[in-house]
Amino acid sequence: MRVRVAPSPTGDPHVGTAYMSLFNLAFARQQGGQFILRVEDTDRARYVADSEAQIFDTLHWLGLDWDEGPDKGGPFAPYRQSERSESYRPHVERLLADGHAYHCWCTPERLSEMREQQQKAKLPTGYDRLCLGKTREERAQLPGFSESPVVRMLIPDAAPLTFVDVIRGEVKAPRPDDQVILKADGLPTYHLANVVDDHEMGITHVVRGEEWISSTPKHVLLYEWLGWEPPAFVHMPLLRNTDKSKISKRKNPAARLLWFREQGYLPEALVNFLALMGYSLPDGREIFTFEEMVETFDWGRVNTVGPVFDLDKLGWLNGHYIRELSLDDLGGRITAHLSRVGVLPAEPTQEQRDLVRAATPHVNERMNVLSEAEGMLAFLFTDDDAFTIEPESAAAVLKGNAGEALAAAITALEAVETWDTESIEKTLRAALVEGLGLKPKLAFGPVRVAATGRRVSPPLFESLELLGRDRTLRRLRAGLEAVRPGQ
Repeated sequence: MRVRVAPSPTGDPHVGTAYMSLFNLAFARQQGGQFILRVEDTDRARYVADSEAQIFDTLHWLGLDWDEGPDKGGPFAPYRQSERSESYRPHVERLLADGHAYHCWCTPERLSEMREQQQKAKLPTGYDRLCLGKTREERAQLPGFSESPVVRMLIPDAAPLTFVDVIRGEVKAPRPDDQVILKADGLPTYHLANVVDDHEMGITHVVRGEEWISSTPKHVLLYEWLGWEPPAFVHMPLLRNTDKSKISKRKNPAARLLWFREQGYLPEALVNFLALMGYSLPDGREIFTFEEMVETFDWGRVNTVGPVFDLDKLGWLNGHYIRELSLDDLGGRITAHLSRVGVLPAEPTQEQRDLVRAATPHVNERMNVLSEAEGMLAFLFTDDDAFTIEPESAAAVLKGNAGEALAAAITALEAVETWDTESIEKTLRAALVEGLGLKPKLAFGPVRVAATGRRVSPPLFESLELLGRDRTLRRLRAGLEAVRPGQ
């Protein structure tokens, strides 16, 4: 049993690539088969140079590894379509010779005008076969002629429009147009290339999104014309926005696979979430590992209704996974994330790593994504000369009795002998709550904002211990100066 995923390197990897990779890989592992990564890079107009590397990197990050591919090789190499261009031409020549395909010399302008006229007349859009049956010389006498022809399929009037889908049963698709299978630049379109490559690579099951249902009759015809046994087809439900539209990078940043890493989602949580988008375990559990998905995998458990991509649910799920991690593991992941976004240097010092680890028990219950650690912990890694207080926090808290609270806090903390959480809390409660008679919110709010720059931070007394005596007092004095200039 052999399956494949075939992304196109035309920009940031789409979350759908991970979604399809997950189900292909789970099926392959459950069946003891092979999972192949093939890069379909024949769309040179949209090709992006670093996109392929991003596809590899993000799938590796998710743990969705492949058995054969451009970076690994394999018995059916090469695994980039651009490197297989010579393998398509003989099949095109055969289709032409057998009368299943024909040359088309129409210019893009002529095709655009044809479509506009069809739409105005409220006719089905599709190629009008102006070039069918004509020689090059005959076609050149007519308007809208291009020197470089494409090759089109000749769809028969009695083309089969139904096929069997593994999860949907018998499916009926609309009648296809005379699809271009070879472009003017000599490169194949998706429709020809994927059929040839799937056959030559021994793909037994084609697992892809339901948007390809309408194209499947074309592919079935190509298999028939070329004398090949077609694979089994599995069309997965599409990921949907909350308005039920197809999730896309233009409408939703979460369509970008890189976005999840930037936001600090854990790969194991995202894999679990993507599995839930189309699959359920027999016992109904929502939290499960990839290995548990593999153990129970059955196409009959795939829901064909397009799942809504609910980021609130993903956030909840990610928070669960965060709290399941050991503090050492979570501290390491927070450190890596802070380095990636620039809060920490690319190579943090051991002292910085230790400080993140010490802070981890105070933030792990407050986070659903690692990016939330940026705001909570940045105060620990900001030099005092670059430290600033959020304007909103200053306006809300550093007013009224704030100066009195800060002055009393500075005096009291200067006398603390042992700088630890217990001593700091005892000292500040005595000086501000008991001594000044302030309610805890009014007593500690100004201290928190002056020391961390924000109204929301890890627990105050633990934060001051982590910040250290000298840095705490410097920031409190600067806060007091902001409230009472010149005093």
